[in-house]
Amino acid sequence: MTVSNTIHLKNKIIPEIIINEVGTALSYYPELANTNIEFKMKPSLNKSFMKAQPKLSSFFKSKGKREYIILISQTFDIDGIRLPLSDIPKDILIGWLGHELGHIMDYKNRSNFNLIGFGIRYFFSQNYIREAERLADTYAITHGMEKYILVTKRFILNNGSLPQIYKDRIKRLYLSPDEILLLVKELESK
Repeated sequence: MTVSNTIHLKNKIIPEIIINEVGTALSYYPELANTNIEFKMKPSLNKSFMKAQPKLSSFFKSKGKREYIILISQTFDIDGIRLPLSDIPKDILIGWLGHELGHIMDYKNRSNFNLIGFGIRYFFSQNYIREAERLADTYAITHGMEKYILVTKRFILNNGSLPQIYKDRIKRLYLSPDEILLLVKELESK
């Protein structure tokens, strides 16, 4: 990624190719306006399409000064299925970004020591991965992104060309469309 195709906004570094989608997703998280986040394209990521994490260079700063990075694969590449970023529908990309921003909301509330424990548990425990992924979905939904999260889940779960093993992983670790609708209903009744 050259500097000419990267846009620098207040506290954000965003590849030009996804500036509109990132802008839409960020609009649902006004509390991230002053948070330093870099959206960085990678040729591929192991076992995922996007990944949010604290930047190692800022890890020992106070919670309020911590910086984050969202790594984005240039292709959605799962078990031999290759879909270039440019072929992913915009609403689905916004949903994925909203989910990753949900992770950042979670990270912002954790101390450095707690983040270390989070990383260890995430690496070793499927139950903890499930808890963390469902929490990121919940952040996105409570921030009004249910439409995008739903369309993203349906894209994955109803896509006949995606491997069943990947769909099963999504079903096991993330909120289902029915759980999303139930959460929305609960939020509306409050």
